[in-house]
Amino acid sequence: MKSRGVAKALGANGFDASQESPRADESESLREKLSGPASKHVAGKGRSEFDLIARLRRIAATAKPRLVIGIGDDAALVRERTGQTLAITADMLVEEIDFRRQWTTARDLGHKALAVSLSDIAAMGARPRWALISLGVPQEIWRTDFLDDFYRGWFALARASGVALIGGDISRTPERIVIDSVVLGETRRAIMRSGARPGDLLFVTGALGGAAAGLHLLMTNGVEEAHENASFRPRRTSRADRRLIRRHLRPEPRLSWGNYLTEKKLATAMIDLSDGLSSDLAHLCRESGVGAIINAEAIPIDPLIAKSSLRGEDPLRLALDGGEDFELLFTVRPRDIRRLPRELDGVRAVCIGEVTARRRLVLVRDGHTLPLRPGGFVHFHSR
Repeated sequence: MKSRGVAKALGANGFDASQESPRADESESLREKLSGPASKHVAGKGRSEFDLIARLRRIAATAKPRLVIGIGDDAALVRERTGQTLAITADMLVEEIDFRRQWTTARDLGHKALAVSLSDIAAMGARPRWALISLGVPQEIWRTDFLDDFYRGWFALARASGVALIGGDISRTPERIVIDSVVLGETRRAIMRSGARPGDLLFVTGALGGAAAGLHLLMTNGVEEAHENASFRPRRTSRADRRLIRRHLRPEPRLSWGNYLTEKKLATAMIDLSDGLSSDLAHLCRESGVGAIINAEAIPIDPLIAKSSLRGEDPLRLALDGGEDFELLFTVRPRDIRRLPRELDGVRAVCIGEVTARRRLVLVRDGHTLPLRPGGFVHFHSR
């Protein structure tokens, strides 16, 4: 069980790893601009979704046969009698909270619905095998080609990833689309968030901040209605802008990296960057009982941001707090660095910092050492 966000609060940073949950009240997130202030949706007094997840984790903590890990990682792990470990993850996408229909095609939405779950499976070092997809759609959608195009996008990624659809459900909703995605994978050696140790080096795949930049562009430039059978074409945007928007609409899960790291026994801990580097690093460090120091200059910021029309946003803040990049953050023992490839399938991995014994997150920028606080979105503020 985890909380996953579209775009994260781009606010001040500073973090003590002993905290139970991120401070998300310091600035309005992009998703809050989509759906209204999160505090309006609070279901319980003084509770964030992180508090609820922690409470459910305590309630469900009773040991069960063959359960390796339940709530608290990118996926649950169940040991099979064959010796394999089954990784199981679930994700929800809700219209006007996680996406807007006028910004995306049904095909791209189908791709993303599967991609976000595949990213969790990649973060566990598992190979995806099976999936269930459930949809709630309004009556007006049923009368169109939306579902056909949605499943075309879903199946295209499923075939490329070796995933078989084995079930799901469909129901009617009053107005908005709701998507529930479940993916199951297998591995002989799962990589969890809890394995990082002081002295391990921190690596990240790909480039960061591009998805958040794409969402900014969607929100500020004005867009044409998406057409179900055509490529998405926002108005008045450059090629760099369109590629950044595509980063947001069609994320690519890093399955090759996840599989390689587990097969070669290289990563000691791993998490996918759905909530943003600052937040997901905090999750990994909390589960491992460690801290970290991050070199700002080493963070691989998406070069398309500098070429785009986006103005007024610090690219580093987008990389730290933007989220939805779906890259992998992982730790490696120093003695194993020489066995780590510089890239796989055209995707690089770079070292951005080191794990520390002191349970604090620190960012070094322009020679200054600053506390690093997770800037992630939360659905329900604790106030």
